Amino acid sequence: MVSEYFLKDDGPRIDAMVKTVPFFLGQEARSIGEAKSNQKGISLLKRLNVPVFEPILSYHMNLEEWEKGIGLSNDIGWSVAMPEFEGMIEPIIVGAGSKQGEYDERTPIPERCEKLAGRVKNWVALAKKPVSERKVAFILHNNPCASVEAAVGGGAHLDTLESVALIMNGMADSGYRLENVPENGKELIDTIMDRKAISEFRWTPIEEIVAKGGVLAYQTKEEYENWFEALTPQVKDRVCEAWGNPPGEEKDGIPAAMIYDGKIVVTGVEYGNCVVAVQPKRGCAGTRCDGQVCKILHDPDVPPTHQYMATYRYLEETFGADVLIHVGTHGNLEFLPGKGVGLSRNCYPDICIGTIPHLYIYNADNPPEGTIAKRRSYAVLVDHMQTVMTESGLYDELLEVDRLLGEYETAKHDHARSHELRHLLIDAIKAANLDNGMKLREDMPLEEIATRAHNELSRVRNTQIDSGMHIFGQLPQGEKRVEFINSVMRFEGSGVPLRGTVAAMMGLSMEDLLADQGAVDERYGRSHGQLLETIDGLCKKLIKIYLEGNGARPDEVLGFSVAGYELRLEAIREKVLDLQARMEASSEIEALLNGMDGGYVEAGPSGLITRGRDDVLPTGRNFYSLDPYRVPTKTAWKVGQKLGEAVIAKHLEEEGRHPENIAFYWMCSDIMWADGEDMAQMLFLLGTEPVWQSNGRLKGFKVLPLEQLGRPRIDLTVRVSGITRDNFLNCIDTIDEAVKAVAALDEPLEMNSVRKHTLENLENGTAKDWREATLRIFASKPGTYQSGTNLAVYASAWKDEKDLSDIFVYWNGYAYGKGVPGKESHQQFVNSLKSVDVTYNKVVSDEYDLFGCCCYFGTHGGMTAAARHISGKEVKAYYGDTREPEHVEVRDLADEVRRVVRTKLLNPKWIEGMKEHGYKGAGDISKRVGRVYGWEATTQEVDDWIFDDIARTFIMDEENREFFQENNPWAMEEMGRRLLEAEQRGLWKADPEVLDALKSLYLEIEGWMEERMGDVGGEFQGGAIDVVTADEVKAWKEKMSKVLGE
Repeated sequence: MVSEYFLKDDGPRIDAMVKTVPFFLGQEARSIGEAKSNQKGISLLKRLNVPVFEPILSYHMNLEEWEKGIGLSNDIGWSVAMPEFEGMIEPIIVGAGSKQGEYDERTPIPERCEKLAGRVKNWVALAKKPVSERKVAFILHNNPCASVEAAVGGGAHLDTLESVALIMNGMADSGYRLENVPENGKELIDTIMDRKAISEFRWTPIEEIVAKGGVLAYQTKEEYENWFEALTPQVKDRVCEAWGNPPGEEKDGIPAAMIYDGKIVVTGVEYGNCVVAVQPKRGCAGTRCDGQVCKILHDPDVPPTHQYMATYRYLEETFGADVLIHVGTHGNLEFLPGKGVGLSRNCYPDICIGTIPHLYIYNADNPPEGTIAKRRSYAVLVDHMQTVMTESGLYDELLEVDRLLGEYETAKHDHARSHELRHLLIDAIKAANLDNGMKLREDMPLEEIATRAHNELSRVRNTQIDSGMHIFGQLPQGEKRVEFINSVMRFEGSGVPLRGTVAAMMGLSMEDLLADQGAVDERYGRSHGQLLETIDGLCKKLIKIYLEGNGARPDEVLGFSVAGYELRLEAIREKVLDLQARMEASSEIEALLNGMDGGYVEAGPSGLITRGRDDVLPTGRNFYSLDPYRVPTKTAWKVGQKLGEAVIAKHLEEEGRHPENIAFYWMCSDIMWADGEDMAQMLFLLGTEPVWQSNGRLKGFKVLPLEQLGRPRIDLTVRVSGITRDNFLNCIDTIDEAVKAVAALDEPLEMNSVRKHTLENLENGTAKDWREATLRIFASKPGTYQSGTNLAVYASAWKDEKDLSDIFVYWNGYAYGKGVPGKESHQQFVNSLKSVDVTYNKVVSDEYDLFGCCCYFGTHGGMTAAARHISGKEVKAYYGDTREPEHVEVRDLADEVRRVVRTKLLNPKWIEGMKEHGYKGAGDISKRVGRVYGWEATTQEVDDWIFDDIARTFIMDEENREFFQENNPWAMEEMGRRLLEAEQRGLWKADPEVLDALKSLYLEIEGWMEERMGDVGGEFQGGAIDVVTADEVKAWKEKMSKVLGE
């Protein structure tokens, strides 16, 4: 039909398409969609090259259920997720079900139909408008909790500033009317910060913004009210309740946001027909960061400020943006309060985005958050390539330990030399701070010391680290291309076993090497970890000769015979060249410009390229996620079983008993990156097993008898992420149903802790019925996304573990499950946390780690603090590792902290990669330091030496200090202040010399900051640390007391 009616020889006959039938183009109606079935439709749509909308006609909700509910649930797979496989956009609900006699009919939602029509109209207008007349607005993200001034241009693994400068230059070449285009990212950020075109914060009073030219526009009360009055009474009342009447008023000690001379201040920099603006603060106001002004901490579903809404209103209606482009992964627009999927006029993402066509530059490796942007802010994604990954390697004191281990291997049969080496090795181990992780004892045999030291070094040397950041539209070249392809092919599940082939040619087994990296191979006289590093280097040599195509033979570069492996090497060569071809086919800027022309952005897959998803290449596509009913996969089930066994075995070894209750932080990344490994692990711990249909979709589960299980059933406490809640309710329902089934079994309580705790909840009166007693899955309030604890840590709004525990429970005591859409269940959450023995999360790839986002310490750390405080006992904190799915590990959280600190944060190789990106690199370093502090605040699992070395590396080191001073002094101030706060709170027992130097240098840093500000009026917080808890904030205390029953 598309070819026959909508296409002609010289292009499309239509300007846009609205598709309301739930099947792939070119596929029979009502057939089940498969990712592989979407290619015909994508090919057609590329030829058509117009936006294709697929609004939602709910088949599972009536109008009243939608209006009162938290969003769509059963409709998501068929009506939202599957259309995304073809690149359908803007899932706006336009109809819901109603029963008319014996037939189900759809009831139209007139206002939503108008919304869709308005957005379609503007996409068409965008395409028809001459390029020279088009107006474009870029939004740079900003995380105020990590410092407004230090964190402009947030975006995971993307140099957003350099990227925007590059895009703007491309726009100018394409005919857009731009003025004073920044030559590069440094020029762009220098302009923004010189003008202070940002939100007011610690070092930025509103008077400075006005004086230095950061104001893009003023909005009078009357201008703003003309727009504000058109909103629904529900929205207006909620905004005014939180932030006062327009344009904003002081309330409960919180000042009005960004008001100067009675007018709302919109900040940004104008470049002709292009504006670059920094996304406003959404949950706080004024120049302070403390528990008083952090309104979102008091009120999790607080609406955005008047100034936030006015900024988006200005861009659409006054500046007249034809297209809005959010840059980088991710901002806060898509996480504003409202329904999860199928938004209404009362949902704040829907209100703020208005009818502007919306493009979003996003990392292809992040389907969880990108999916939220698509479904809640109507974004058309243009994805970008992941950053280059390389091996961490060893450095500084770690090299000395490695050298001594080499000496030991050659002299271990020489008793006298071994005795001498023992003392040298122990001293070197302590100097490198490896002794805690090794659990070193003075009476430990030297052979065991060597094995454990090899293991510790192997964790470092064989971790992959990011080598700088990606720049939108640029491809890695030379050695970086070799590194990139190697990072893709080193994953054993990539289809072509590169490392396995090289290992086999060396007479080695990857399985053996990975299983025990501390063991030493007597033939080579080297540890398995060292041999893995050697294999990695040889793999890169192979990749290089295949890329260069200069005729060099594999045996020449490898240094040994390849006889018998010719076919495997040819497959490797073909894979290398295929990856190169698909990299070269990436057209990120071209795809963005086509989207800015109102064209179709091709759909494509998403996921971790270093974990087998090289089909994300080429980039420059509007990625989709997965079929929610295919989780967990059979492969994930196998991994989940191993993880479950490993967690149980570790606890048995440490405590001599099975854990009764394991608390999971269930992230959406588990589903979208790892196909549901955590979900499988939870089913395994419960003593259940997935059952699949013949087509791979999940049918349900079966309960395994105790005789077959051979161990007690383990209870769960699950804090599920907001993204999982909004997009994978079917997965939540499966775990919930499994819990209920296990709780109902008539089994001895010592063999079934699920039943045991359920009965206890009923007996002690904390649950009023069986359903309430079986609630195990909790999250934040419907329409909200954070855990609260991270906000409290950043705002210094806590004094002790009880404060953090209370905040975590206050934010996350909403239960979810079959027929339970976010029920307020704080007491049941407390009951569940009370019996927790272990808190748990895991790492699946080196692309992301526990310092990559504040949600890790905010949720896993917050849950650990809460479980420890509520139970009054020691609660273990474990971290799983499925980077090598065939050889999973479960280690202590403290060990995972050490691994990531060593491989990235304190690694000179990683630091130099960050420094290549100036302001952005400095800001990202500072964010990671803040998260180290967050983990210590919530769990006390961070060693003192880590804080000592952070201070030495980033504050005391003269070269690094000069780098921060030149590029981003606000980032250095943020790090220095967090370190001092850690010491003042007793979280860090600092080396006295380090502490003295830090205090002295911090005074210098404060001096730089004030000198840079100049002589401006207005109050500002600066480097002061003001500890304000709920006890000091009346409105917050009342809300907490009401919910917690105190």
